[in-house]
Amino acid sequence: MNAPGISWPERITLDPDICNGRPTIRGTRIAVQTVLDFLGAGDSPEDVLCEYPSLEIEDIRACLLAAASVMKHQYAIRQSA
Repeated sequence: MNAPGISWPERITLDPDICNGRPTIRGTRIAVQTVLDFLGAGDSPEDVLCEYPSLEIEDIRACLLAAASVMKHQYAIRQSA
């Protein structure tokens, strides 16, 4: 389910030359993981926007939608040697 007007693939980019290929918010070096870490720590979207004024609220929503998209996949945990 996407938020109205938000298309995360338009806002989240993967570039092997930026942040070691981690997903970032388009046009920045701000990793999606950074935004999710702030939100997971209890910061509000407004707190994130204050910390990173180049972001827009739609960027934060795109991070959440991208994370939700990843979590839709099925994963199996296996013990490695």
